[in-house]
Amino acid sequence: MPQKPDDEQLARRAEAERVENGVDAYDPEDVPAAAPPSEGTPTGRTPGTEDVRRSGQYESERAEVDRELARGELDPDQLQARKDRRNFPPTRYDE
Repeated sequence: MPQKPDDEQLARRAEAERVENGVDAYDPEDVPAAAPPSEGTPTGRTPGTEDVRRSGQYESERAEVDRELARGELDPDQLQARKDRRNFPPTRYDE
């Protein structure tokens, strides 16, 4: 047995034990290096350059909201900002 314990080996063993016992989520040495983002991938875009309102998903969601409004399933008040809404729900009773 060596006279002085190897600090690096002790640190590796302690890290492995923390991961094993659930104290740490993962061993940082086991995580592969991140690949640089390529052009055309979601992480390769500059934030804020794409208008979300032009996406197909936004258009389909907007069409669904419009259909529900036309059928009376949604109250137009539900589409307003919370600060602009009525304080209480509408009553069914005569005042």
